[in-house]
Order: sequence, then C-alpha cells, then structure tokens
Amino acid sequence: MNRMQAMQTPIPTLFMRGGTSRGPFFLESDLPADQATRDHVLLAVMGSPDRRQIDGLGGAHPLTSKVGIVRKSAVPGVDLDFLFAQLQPDQDTVDTTPNCGNMLAAVAPFALETGLAQAQGDTTTLRVLTLNTDMQCDITVHTPGGQVAYDGDARIDGVPGTSAPIKINFLDTAGSVCSGLLPTGKVKDVIDGVEVTCIDNGMPLVILRAADVGRTGYESVAELNADTELKARIERLRLACGQAMGLGDVSAKNYPKMTLIAPARHGGSLATRSFIPHVCHDAIGVLAAVTVATACVLKGSVAEGLAVVPAGSVKSVSVEHPTGEFSVELELDPADPQNVIRAALLRTARLIMRGEVMVPTSVWNKGDKA
Repeated sequence: MNRMQAMQTPIPTLFMRGGTSRGPFFLESDLPADQATRDHVLLAVMGSPDRRQIDGLGGAHPLTSKVGIVRKSAVPGVDLDFLFAQLQPDQDTVDTTPNCGNMLAAVAPFALETGLAQAQGDTTTLRVLTLNTDMQCDITVHTPGGQVAYDGDARIDGVPGTSAPIKINFLDTAGSVCSGLLPTGKVKDVIDGVEVTCIDNGMPLVILRAADVGRTGYESVAELNADTELKARIERLRLACGQAMGLGDVSAKNYPKMTLIAPARHGGSLATRSFIPHVCHDAIGVLAAVTVATACVLKGSVAEGLAVVPAGSVKSVSVEHPTGEFSVELELDPADPQNVIRAALLRTARLIMRGEVMVPTSVWNKGDKA
C-alpha cells in the first residue's frame, strides 16, 4: 500500500435504494466494533455535518442520509439482524433508535448479494430482526436462478419506473419505540389545544387533522416547508406529545413524526402530509404509513369520519401522500376489531453500486478525535 492509500481506510459497501430511501449498506464486521468510533466513521462516510454533504455519500436530504448495517442473526428462527442508522446532512448525529421500513426493503437483497444468506428457489423469504426496536418481519424477494431479481412490474410512488416486488410482512409492530400501540392510553387526546392520536405501530406518530391547525392538508411540500408559522406550531405540539407518549424530551430526537390528515382526494383512504420531523416528506415512510393506516381502522381516532376504509377483517388502506399513495394491508382480529394482528406491504429495492467507501484513517483509528 502506498502512502496515499494508507491515509484512507477502505470499507466494503453496497450502495442501495430501499423503497424511497437510499444509502450505503455494510456488514457489521466491516465497521469498527466501538460504537463511538463507528459513528464517527459513518459521519465521515456520509459527509455530515454539512448541508450539501459534499465530502461523502449523503444526498443532502434526510431520506438519502441513511445507513444499513447487517449481520447474521444468533436469534433462533431469525436469519438476519438489521441496524438502521439515520444521519442528518447538517448535524453530527447518528440515530439508531427509530425504524426505517424503506431501507428494510434492501436488507434481504444485500444479504443475498454478500453471501450472508442463500437463495431458496424462485423466491426467497428471510426473517429479519430490526435491532433498533426489536421488531421482526418476513421479507420475500424474487430470486430466479439463485440471483436477486431487480427488474419487474412492481411500481411504488416516489420511485421512477418499475422493479421486482419485495413483500414485507411485519410480525409485531405495536409499540415499536413507545410502551404500546396507544402510549397515552387513549385513542384520542387533546394536547396543546389540538385533538391528536398518539400511536406507534412501527413508528411513533402524532396524527392530527390539518383543518385543526388551519391548513387543508393538500398543500405542496414546498409550501409546507416554507410555512414557518405552521412548523413552529407543530414542533411545540410534538414536544408536548413526546412527553405524553412517555418519550421524554424529544427535541433532539427524530420521533415522534408529525402527520397532518385530510379526506382523500384521489380515490384513496386518507390524504397525508408527514413531517420527519421538521421537514415535510415528499411521500411517507413505510412504517409511518402502517401506523396511519392503523389509526384509520381504530374507532374514535382523529381519522374517524375522514378515512374511507373497506369492510371485512382484511383491509387495504390507501394512504395518499404528496407524490402518490401507499397501500397497506391490515388484518384485524375478528374477536377484537381494535386489534391489528398483521400488516403487510409492497416495496422495491435496487443495488446501485458496489465497492469501497474511503474514510480518513485518522477517523477510523481515533474516532473520539475526529
């Protein structure tokens, strides 16, 4: 190795799109074992903190400032462990407390591409444990000829073109971060003068009617991101709801997310505008969509009277968002219609690049001084 090469440390990575997010995926064994050093390395990989992330792989947006870390699981019946890390373009934080259902879609393809798992036939189903919240799911990908298929006819809003479908069947999402599905103990609360449903079925959310904060719920992303009055109002409400949900001071946390709802406009069940938590999302997160859909089927929630939900114990709920819609299939317990026993959805993923990402060797060796 020459002197120039020695000044940087190469780390094997697959750069992947998962749903409407993207970022580098790593084998856990290729990263520093020490968490503080690992976090410094991830910040260097992504180019944070810098609004443009000009010196790293980040895409100058929270949706493209994400990292996946994968290993074989030691848990009986589980194939893979997945740790999701959310970085921010202009901050030096590495948050491993929330889930990300979009990046989750790329975990099985990553494992098959790297040899962590083997194809099982024309389709392969792997059980994945998300370490962030101890949540398990089954992920099914197409593997004709033993290879991951990326081409196909599945289309998801927020991603151009079509791809092979990836089915995610969540096994237990209620209370992923909070104490339970309804962490305040109520399906509806009045907090800071606003009726809200505080709910966690994979992602802690505060759901409120857009009309209750003087908005239609159909504003564009640009309009909402420029609406400083609304953003300040929502953040004040978020801080209060965080306390009510048992999450403590959430001022520096990426959750709970805030979701404005309104009647559907395009044939779906409900229209949404989701904040993650300070920037309006161009779409809606996977687990946020699952959680919104769950609120739609709960009697007495703020969605009651707005959401259009089909009859039956298995319901397809179409969550409209600024760039399209997200369909979630929910199965209710026939003996207790307030109990959601299964949530499934369709995503896609693609391997964009494989190679090595370079970080300064000083960061790897002296993370506490980086």
